[in-house]
Amino acid sequence: MMCRRYMHLIFYLIFLGAALIIYFIQSGMLKVKKSTLAHRLSPEQSKISSLTELPRPNVSCQGAELRKFVPYEMDNILERRAKEYKQHQLRRKTNADIIIASANSPLQYPITGFRVAPLKKRLIPGLALQTQGRSLTANKREVYKVSLSVKSGVLSVEDLLDGDQVEGQGQSELTISSSSLTQLNDLLSRVTYTSTIYHIRTSDLVSFTFEDHKAMFPIMIRRPSVPVLYDPGKDINSQVTIITKTFLRYKELNVLIQSIRKFYPNIKIIVADDSLNPEPVSGNNIEHYIMPPAQGWFAGRNLAVSQLTTKYFLWVDDDFVFLNETRIESFVEIMEALPELDVLGGEVSGDQFYFVLEYDEGDESDGGCLRRIRGFHQPLPGYDGCFLVDGVVNYFLARTDAVRSVGFDPFLKRVAHTEFFIDGVGKLMVASCKGLSVGHQKHQAQETYDSYRNQGKLEEERKLAHHFFKNYLNYIKYD
Repeated sequence: MMCRRYMHLIFYLIFLGAALIIYFIQSGMLKVKKSTLAHRLSPEQSKISSLTELPRPNVSCQGAELRKFVPYEMDNILERRAKEYKQHQLRRKTNADIIIASANSPLQYPITGFRVAPLKKRLIPGLALQTQGRSLTANKREVYKVSLSVKSGVLSVEDLLDGDQVEGQGQSELTISSSSLTQLNDLLSRVTYTSTIYHIRTSDLVSFTFEDHKAMFPIMIRRPSVPVLYDPGKDINSQVTIITKTFLRYKELNVLIQSIRKFYPNIKIIVADDSLNPEPVSGNNIEHYIMPPAQGWFAGRNLAVSQLTTKYFLWVDDDFVFLNETRIESFVEIMEALPELDVLGGEVSGDQFYFVLEYDEGDESDGGCLRRIRGFHQPLPGYDGCFLVDGVVNYFLARTDAVRSVGFDPFLKRVAHTEFFIDGVGKLMVASCKGLSVGHQKHQAQETYDSYRNQGKLEEERKLAHHFFKNYLNYIKYD
């Protein structure tokens, strides 16, 4: 008997030791994770973050190990990849802090809500009942009772023990009672929400009540999206592609290409060409795409953008010319520093053209009103001569993924520039900066070109009718 007891004791100690080792390893890992955020949080936020930090779901990864197929120097590509993913997170705001409300109500809850994947479970962060110091009729109660309810999911308390007073486990309405406020808050800290409806982008609403006090907070049900990153490489040639659309202006196009090669001999140039009788465009690292004749400016832009493999592209007209002041690196420096920016415009021959779009949704029966005005929303903080706007001149650096998400409407063939920025209102963050210069070649009249370039009255009317339906506009004005 004594041997058996000793054996049981030995097995128990081995088990306990293993559990402690795992615990310390996990604790160490959590400390490392917390320390990376500590410098960005106030003491109050750090305290809240530590209370609401949730474990990530375990995902079993199977299949090919992709890093085995990377032909570059691993240290550099991993560093660049990590940097790009961090910017991706900043742009998508996927790591927003959860703010816990501690208002006049005794109910504590995540006032900004929280996020859960469809058909998945997650702890509701920050739930608690705080009665100390509250102007309640009686500070001490025989029983504390709170209720929670949702519409598109179910609620549960994790790790229930015998004697825990919980009603509605695994249902849409949950009631928790306890004679001990400490025990009640312990149970609240283990309340989970499980999404029961598959939808990639929807929401639910939690109702949280205690006596006459009631709070509501949202749950964002979101399917996590897979990042799409562009390896910026090591120099401007792997960060930026120059794109242009040409039509019957090969002389001007060749001048543009020669000027680019003077300053950027190896950067990729993409030319979309819908000329009536296409001519060859040759040179180092030039991609020349022939389109059906006279398809129009936006169709050409779409084609050029569809062939991009770089993080950024620089749009130029085919009659521009690079100058000593034309420094693509200056564009990139600003965009890298401000990952929220999607489009950054410069100036053409000293003209820093930019505008804002005043938009009123109007009523449902008539549609909205839109007005283009020369001006800006506000200066871009930290950058003299730069302004936050809605649209810029035809010379801009843009993020490939952001512009692809908006696209260029191929219906618009001849006069089409502001229209891209109209489609981008509320989707693109746009700025304009003085000093980011490019030149403009002297205009030479070409009868055939001008006959296609200039918009007639009938085409203008068709464009306005297009805005009426596509953008649900009732009025549009260009100042």
